[in-house]
Amino acid sequence: MTTRDVVLLGSTGSVGTQAVDIVRRNPDRFRVVGLGAGGGNVAALAAQALELGVEVVGVAKSSAVQDLQLAFYAEASKRGYATGDFRIPKIFAGPGAMTELAEWPCDVVLNGVVGSLGLAPTLAALRSGRTLALANKESLVAGGPLVKAAMSRPGQIVPVDSEHSALAQCLRGGRADEVARLVLTASGGAFRGRRREELAGVTPEQALAHPTWNMGPVVTINSATMVNKALEVIEAHELFGVGYDRIEVMVHPQSVIHSMVEFTDGSTLAQCSPPDMRLPIALALGWPDRVAQAAPAVDWTQAHTWELRPLDEEAFPAVALAKAAGRAGRCRPAIYNAANEECVDAFVARRLPFLAIVETVERVLVDSPDFEEPGTVEDVLAAEAWARARAREVIAAVAEGA
Repeated sequence: MTTRDVVLLGSTGSVGTQAVDIVRRNPDRFRVVGLGAGGGNVAALAAQALELGVEVVGVAKSSAVQDLQLAFYAEASKRGYATGDFRIPKIFAGPGAMTELAEWPCDVVLNGVVGSLGLAPTLAALRSGRTLALANKESLVAGGPLVKAAMSRPGQIVPVDSEHSALAQCLRGGRADEVARLVLTASGGAFRGRRREELAGVTPEQALAHPTWNMGPVVTINSATMVNKALEVIEAHELFGVGYDRIEVMVHPQSVIHSMVEFTDGSTLAQCSPPDMRLPIALALGWPDRVAQAAPAVDWTQAHTWELRPLDEEAFPAVALAKAAGRAGRCRPAIYNAANEECVDAFVARRLPFLAIVETVERVLVDSPDFEEPGTVEDVLAAEAWARARAREVIAAVAEGA
C-alpha cells in the first residue's frame, strides 16, 4: 500500500488536530506535505509543521506571517534544535492561501476550513484533480452547482461528516438504482424531546449544553435548532444525488447509529460506532480502504439500547425549510446558511429569541430576490452578503418589537 501525501486545511481546528493524530499513528499510510490555518493559533501550526516536516504552510491572515515565523523559532528552541537543524517551510499568506495550498502537489486534500471561506479551496482541489476529503459542509450547501461542475471524476469527494461518511459506507451495499431513501440521524441537540411551546424562553447557555458532542458554539446552537441537520440534508442531496423527498431525519439520542440507507427491497443498512470523528476522518484519508484501529468499536460484550424517533417538524421546522430552499435552488441554500449565521450571532448576544432564529431565516428566504444559479464563487458571496444584510434588518426589527 503506497503512502498518500496529504494537505490539511484547518489543521489547528477540531477536524485538523484529529487528522494529525491519524497521520501520527499511521506514518506508513500518510505523509502530510502541507498545513493551513486561519492564523489565530500560529504556535500550534508551527508545532504541527515541525513535527510533521511539511513542505508548505498557509495562514489566511496576512498579518500573521511574522508571528508564524517567530513561532517556528520558538518551537524549534523548545525542541532543542540548533539553528541549522530545521528549516521554515514555504509560507502562503492572505485570503488566497488556502486555495494555493489546495493546489499543492498531493494525493488528498482534507478541507476542514470553517464557513464559506472553504468553497474556493474545495474548487481548487477538485480542479487540480485531488481527492477531496470534505469536512467543510458550506462548500456543498452554498456552492453545490459549482462543486459539481469542478469534479473531474465520480467519487472525487469523500465526506468527513460522520453522517455522510456513514451514508457513503452503507451505499456500498447496493447500486444507485436500488436506493429507496437516505436516513440521517440526529442527536436532537440540547432541546431534544421538547415541544415548540417549551422553547420560547430558552437561553444561549441552555442551547450550548449539548448532551453528546463537544463542538464550537455555532455548530452546537445549530444542533439545538436542527439547522445543522438541515444543512446536512442539503449536503446529502448534493453528494449522493438523492431527491429531497427521499431524505429523512430520525432523532437518535445515543449517537451510535450515524446514518442509514434503505433499499428498494426493504433492507436497511446502518453504520454504527461510538461517537468519534477519527473514524470518518481516517476513512476519508484512506478511501476506499479502511485504516485499522482508527477509533474504538462498539463493545458487543455489553447490552445496548438505541432509540430512533421521528423528527418533530412543528417544534423544529429547520429541516423542512432547508428542503424547500434546496428544491428552489438559485442560491437559496447559501442564503439559508448565511442568514442563519447572523441569527445565531444575534441569539448568542441576546438580541434574538431562540424560536426567531429559524423564523428569521424563513423571512429572509421569502424576501430573497430571484438570484440565478451561481456560476462563480463571487455569485455565492454576493447572495450571502445580501442575506446577511437582510437578516440584520429583520433582527433589528424583531429587537424593536416590530
